[in-house]
Amino acid sequence: MRRILLCIILLVSYLPTYVNATDIDQMTDEQIFAKRQELYDRMQSITQIPWYYFAAVDQYERNVRRVRNDIPKATGVTGIYYKPELWAGPLNPNSKDTDPENIQFFNGVGLDGNGDGKADSTNDEDVLFTFATYLRSYGTDKENLKIALWDYYQRDKTVGLIMGHLKLYSTYKTLELDNHAFPLPIRSNFSYRNTWGDARGWGGRRMHEGTDIFASYGVPVRSTCYGIIEIKGWNKFGGWRLGIRDINNTYHYFAHLNGFAKDLEVGQVVEPGQIIGSVGSSGYGPPGTAGKFPPHLHYGMYKDNGYSEWSFDPFPHLKLWERGDRRKR
Repeated sequence: MRRILLCIILLVSYLPTYVNATDIDQMTDEQIFAKRQELYDRMQSITQIPWYYFAAVDQYERNVRRVRNDIPKATGVTGIYYKPELWAGPLNPNSKDTDPENIQFFNGVGLDGNGDGKADSTNDEDVLFTFATYLRSYGTDKENLKIALWDYYQRDKTVGLIMGHLKLYSTYKTLELDNHAFPLPIRSNFSYRNTWGDARGWGGRRMHEGTDIFASYGVPVRSTCYGIIEIKGWNKFGGWRLGIRDINNTYHYFAHLNGFAKDLEVGQVVEPGQIIGSVGSSGYGPPGTAGKFPPHLHYGMYKDNGYSEWSFDPFPHLKLWERGDRRKR
């Protein structure tokens, strides 16, 4: 406890004394990114923790809030959420308390991050400063920060997702990583329709969790996003398959491949349009099985909400990315 209080005193001495209110509804995407970067940079200067740690945690929490109904939607430019009883203190009779002294008395975590005398759980600066203080109490090196994240979330999957976001931000040095590409070259001959939800029978009755894009053997398969390769190898259903996690916590699944691009490894960063493999007909059996169906790419998309992961229809996204790539030609 003494260590945490010492960190708080040290950090508060470096805080700016002005308030910069945010009305996200009146801001452009560029202004939102700029404001976030400003906040992350400020936390870096205060804590000496690289800005992309704050960006990664914030992005993860914002992704979760978009797909959960039990968490209020973010109203500011950042997305980190504290439950009222955690922020104000479990025994605090006022769950919306913003008085820093009261909050500290009731063992709440909320802190005043902008010098206005309030610890407001809806204020971007207060929330980010509170989380930064928590991280700083563990140290500034990678291993201790990973321990801090695990202690906070108590879920290996969550820590892995955050570290993936961190790797993307630290690689590209920008928050703007939302560009996408169609998984096959637009100049190639391909066809597809919405097959998500169709019945499949091999290996037991199940739902088709993706869209099949039919093309010839060997047509290049491309990454649809900026992301981290999470899985690569054989699956008895998907054959040679590869999975990529993007910055929005979407898992992009490529299956029935003929093979992988050279030197492609799990943990590697990829970007939209980068070749990751080629179209094939692998799957429905032990490693090496192929030819049980026409060559095509099975493309799926999945979301993680902090508890579990589920598939959703990729077809609208594929049509959007196809139109975008055609416009670029």
